[in-house]
Amino acid sequence: MTETILEAEPLVRPGIFVGVLAAVGIYEALVPRRKRSLPRLKRWPSNLGVAALNTLVLRSVFPAAAIGVALMCEERGWGLLNATTVPEWAAVLIAVVFLDFAIYLQHVLFHAVPSLWRLHRMHHADLDFDVTTGVRFHPIEMVLSMGIKLMVVTALGAPALAVLIFEISLNATSLFNHGNVRIPPPIDRALRWIVVTPDMHRVHHSWYSNETNSNFGFNLPWWDRLLGTYKDQPVDGHEGMVIGINMFREPAWERLDRMLVQPFIGPADSYPINASKVDPLSTRERSVKDTEEWN
Repeated sequence: MTETILEAEPLVRPGIFVGVLAAVGIYEALVPRRKRSLPRLKRWPSNLGVAALNTLVLRSVFPAAAIGVALMCEERGWGLLNATTVPEWAAVLIAVVFLDFAIYLQHVLFHAVPSLWRLHRMHHADLDFDVTTGVRFHPIEMVLSMGIKLMVVTALGAPALAVLIFEISLNATSLFNHGNVRIPPPIDRALRWIVVTPDMHRVHHSWYSNETNSNFGFNLPWWDRLLGTYKDQPVDGHEGMVIGINMFREPAWERLDRMLVQPFIGPADSYPINASKVDPLSTRERSVKDTEEWN
């Protein structure tokens, strides 16, 4: 099993990534949910470029990645699941669910701590919401995220197979739930009980801070419902809502070089969770006011 996992990972993950990227890209071109504010050629090269950069950075900083750490933990008996007699299938299921919960908590953390929000806001500064938004993350955020993931894998003793399943599902669902795709409402309502849908996650990309700080799930939708961060629909509707944040709203900020410097420019603004709680203005007033100040 170990050798099979190691041999499959370099082929399976990129293959599924490219397949899902192409499928969602075609779907949103045929049946778009919203009208684009910018053409693809203004955004896709930078979004896909940062994804390629992140792959190079992560492979350089973490050559073994999460699967390699999981295999090492299995060999040495490290972690909770490796110290128990849980059946293999149960260990895989537990690990996949727990890793997803850890990613949910990490996502909340990156919205709660202003310095981490500075990194994460590059993802939210996208002026449109489509499949490539799902790979638009700052390299420093990706390094920190992988470090957190490795700690969780080690403490949990997650089986390598579970880590492979989780990584593949996380990549695939991130592409899917950022898709600018139209799903019939009855199907969307049913899907929301088993996976985060594009309409559910799009609320998270609203420029209103109370909507930005909701629907944190990437893969499983349960954590938002259980922990009170679920918001069903955007107040302005999916066609009328403004995507992005109150900074970096000029198309020039969609260039890769300017995306990479965004964490080091301007204030953290009112989006971090703690800031929005004490904000005396309404969400709409705050967003408009911050936009006017920044411009």
